[in-house]
Amino acid sequence: MSLDDKLDAILARHAEIGMRLSTGEALSGDFAALSKEYADLTTVAAAIEKRRELDQEAADLEAMLEDDELGELAGAELPELRDRRAEAERALQVLLLPRDEADERSAIVEVRAGTGGDEAALFAGDLLAMYRRYAELRRWKVEMLSLSQTPLGGCKEAVMSVSGKDVFARLKYESGTHRVQRVPETESQGRIHTSAATVAVLPEAEEVDVQIDEKDLKVDTYRSQGAGGQHVNTTDSAVRITHLPTGIVVQQQDEKSQHKNRARAMKVLRARLYEYERAQAEAERAAERRNQVGTGDRSQRIRTYNFPQGRVTDHRINLTLYKLDRVVQGDLDELIEALAAEDQAARIAQLS
Repeated sequence: MSLDDKLDAILARHAEIGMRLSTGEALSGDFAALSKEYADLTTVAAAIEKRRELDQEAADLEAMLEDDELGELAGAELPELRDRRAEAERALQVLLLPRDEADERSAIVEVRAGTGGDEAALFAGDLLAMYRRYAELRRWKVEMLSLSQTPLGGCKEAVMSVSGKDVFARLKYESGTHRVQRVPETESQGRIHTSAATVAVLPEAEEVDVQIDEKDLKVDTYRSQGAGGQHVNTTDSAVRITHLPTGIVVQQQDEKSQHKNRARAMKVLRARLYEYERAQAEAERAAERRNQVGTGDRSQRIRTYNFPQGRVTDHRINLTLYKLDRVVQGDLDELIEALAAEDQAARIAQLS
């Protein structure tokens, strides 16, 4: 099927649904689903019509080039019209890209200290604060699910739920290894150290997304532990859940209630299993693509925060911004939008 045939099919489907909705032909059970599909297709249909209108205008002007009287006028108008046509084509290509079904979901964000000891934990704490500020700026809701801190105030590991509009669509680019270069508070001689922390962003899953069989779970309870081995309470309220088929382990101990810890653990487990299934499917697609186009080695490091120079560099798109102070305060939109644009461009290239 050619591209024009696909576009004709979209327009036909849009018209069909519009007719069914306007005549009451849609059954009550189908009405909501059809209304959503119609709303989604309306944007695409408008983009198709716009591009085709510009195609026709360009064809008309090109036909006028041979006219002795109108040719000069047509030649003057064509460059601007071709630019508008290219913009319309780009907008249509973006709309035609397959949507990641997880983009509209809330997310589970996990931040862990990596190499670098106490400084890595302090950096992980800075990243956690950065994401919480970003969520505040976007009016998202944040719920801390678990937090393990160090005596110096750093973060060994933190897990939080972030809910709101397009949370996963924006935060998914943050997954990976983040590196920091700065003079640690514990450094007496002023030497710059390099440390790292890891971030994992998982689309939040509902019970209907992931079927979990109780017989596949091993549930252990134990007493919560605080800093220095002190007991937080004297009951076995902490919960560790192991998903036997995948080996995924989730622990929760921040609540005093075993029931609440189990509920939080299951929430995180569902998100990890959902991402596990997505990763399996993506791995199959990636393997097929490697067979076709080959592969190249690249570092796990996705971003470097260099405090002495006040810069942040995203290595995936070779983007450097000299506004580190604003980035760590949650000003992430420029980075995220650049990553999203690069992702769109790469996916459009694969369609061609």
